[in-house]
Amino acid sequence: MSNDAEFSEPRRVSFRGQGGITLAGESWGPDNGPLAVFLHGGGQTRHSWKDSGAALAKVGLQALLLDARGHGESDWAPDGDYSRESMTADLLGILAELDRPAIVVGASMGGLTALLATDRPGSERIAGLVMVDVVPRPEHEGVERVLNFLGGHQDGFATLDEAADAVAEYLPHRTRPRSSDGLRRNLRLREDGRWYWHWDPAMMSGKVEDIEAHTVALEEAARQLDIPVLLVRGRLSDVVSEQGVADFRTLVPQLEYVEISAAAHTAASDVNDEFSDAVVDFVRAHLGEQQS
Repeated sequence: MSNDAEFSEPRRVSFRGQGGITLAGESWGPDNGPLAVFLHGGGQTRHSWKDSGAALAKVGLQALLLDARGHGESDWAPDGDYSRESMTADLLGILAELDRPAIVVGASMGGLTALLATDRPGSERIAGLVMVDVVPRPEHEGVERVLNFLGGHQDGFATLDEAADAVAEYLPHRTRPRSSDGLRRNLRLREDGRWYWHWDPAMMSGKVEDIEAHTVALEEAARQLDIPVLLVRGRLSDVVSEQGVADFRTLVPQLEYVEISAAAHTAASDVNDEFSDAVVDFVRAHLGEQQS
């Protein structure tokens, strides 16, 4: 059991990604604890996992939360390369640098990156996979809604409240926070006085593949999985349907499954306690025993 006070704050870390860009992250918990690497969804940052990082640290696990290329405090790709292949290479490079087994937890974009990585050289360091509301065959309308949100508001917001209005429209199932200050970590105030999302708008250019473009590769990677896999779905999700879960289970017979009743596509942050408990149990069951 860890000392709560010792790991109550994260430690900043950085890694070198594909093409030499710098990838930012933070580590929660003991450096020698069973390791879980967290990959956020498109348009998010590592801070979407902060409550989970604290939860894992509290029970003696290490949580490494990463900002994907072009997101948060990580470098923007100078060539606008935000392809799945580059993100997969980023992850495998980080795992090679860490050189220890890890459970990889990925939401949406991060989940696709993690799944593809399991079918690449260097994947032997991936000891287990947690897919957060993403499967190889998602629902077209749900995916389109996500992409429309990410591609919108290119001219920024005049105020944080205006940004909060956009988020509330996108996530109608959530209770809107009393204050908009929590959005500061996801927005940048530029010299023109407007607030912009904390990620490179080039991510939504024609150079970026959508989820559908890699269905065949994703299904092939899933079919080859011989490691423990957990799928966490928000029951209110419009991206992952019950049919999508059934199709994924056909590809991955060992699939473990958790459904969070009050959550949607953003399951990890919608009901974080329930999500974090599921991840803690999974890491302990499939990695904790190996390192005990």
